[in-house]
Amino acid sequence: MRGLVLGGTSSGVGKTVATLALLRAFADAGHSVQPAKAGPDFIDPSHHAVVADRPSRTLDAWMQGEDGLRRNYHRGEGDVCVVEGVMGLYDGDGSSTAMVAEALDLPVVLVVDAKAGMESVAATALGFRQYADRIGREIDVAGVIAQRAHGGRHAEGIREALPDELTYFGRIPPTPDLEIPDRHLGLEMGAESPVDDETLAAAAEHLRVEALLDAAREPPEAADRRADDRSPTAARVAVADDAAFCFRYPATIERLRARAEVVTFAPTAGDDLPDCDGVYLPGGYPELHVEALADGPALDTIGELASEGLPVLGECGGLMALAESLTTADGETGEMAGVLPAEVEMRDRYQALDHVALRATDGTLTADVGECLRGHEFHYSQATVGRDARFAFEVERGDGIDGERDGLTEYNTLGTYAHVHAESGAFDRFVDRLRERSSV
Repeated sequence: MRGLVLGGTSSGVGKTVATLALLRAFADAGHSVQPAKAGPDFIDPSHHAVVADRPSRTLDAWMQGEDGLRRNYHRGEGDVCVVEGVMGLYDGDGSSTAMVAEALDLPVVLVVDAKAGMESVAATALGFRQYADRIGREIDVAGVIAQRAHGGRHAEGIREALPDELTYFGRIPPTPDLEIPDRHLGLEMGAESPVDDETLAAAAEHLRVEALLDAAREPPEAADRRADDRSPTAARVAVADDAAFCFRYPATIERLRARAEVVTFAPTAGDDLPDCDGVYLPGGYPELHVEALADGPALDTIGELASEGLPVLGECGGLMALAESLTTADGETGEMAGVLPAEVEMRDRYQALDHVALRATDGTLTADVGECLRGHEFHYSQATVGRDARFAFEVERGDGIDGERDGLTEYNTLGTYAHVHAESGAFDRFVDRLRERSSV
């Protein structure tokens, strides 16, 4: 599967729209296209999935390591992969777009805002290409997509200004209908606010598909193919899947399904917890569905069974749902599952945003004592914990729950602000814990 990376000059330059247009352009040209996202993101990939009709792969050097990143890439399907970058091309010390492109040896197509420039677009792109040499990185900036560029003299001026080593790959016209609404945590999800299909198709016509295909290339395989020999189990894992619990990596669900039976349920739709050996509550937007969660049966059932020892894993939004209460930014408070000794309240600005490293100080559902898990955190909520709270991790990087610790634990329940990837091994350990418990 050949691929290329769409990097930006900065955040907000229009990488997501350019990515969606390129996904559509490749599909319209008859290609089977696989979307991917550099960095720890759940929202942009939801838009990719709507256009490409398949899950978007997460590629993050911090959470997966280079071999894990390559393994995850090669699990994709199709004949061409489009990787959307994160922030500006070189931004981020944990896993920048440049790091992902270098690990995969994929060319970078630079998305440049051209609404008020022509020659300056070329100068910007040349600077981004030459900067790789300055910092000693193997980054191949192959050319540009001119975002918010008009046709005619504007587009031609950009093309003529580019030096020979940079290719003009087309443009995205300035179109209000291509803008995606946003809120806290980023854009609205793809299922909520999909880009207008006809407008996207029209924008895709301005991209030079054949030139982009010629630039794309196939990454190397992982040095360690890691043929995981852990066997499937008879465990049954219930995974919350609705608008309140929508942040989960495709690789996580794939790994759970490889080792256990997975059954989904929708707490905000009134579903009760199905019969299971363990529960996974992913992140999402529980703060937008406080009333439905408080009134529905699922959290009450989880609270009751957790107190009897049912293993429950909650990540970020899942942690919030496992707390005693959740208060929205508007002051609405609802009772949650009440498993973890914490009261959670939404704030007006984000409380944490970073890659994280957590060292297990106790044996948990996802790690052995002394083991380090890498992940990321991004949340607007703050948890006030009880004096008797017990934590499973000390924070080596990031903020965690109280600046020093993360992983509230009670009974066989673990709630953490960190999102971790399946490459971390955390979900294999989770399934192993279920097997150990069922054999007692």
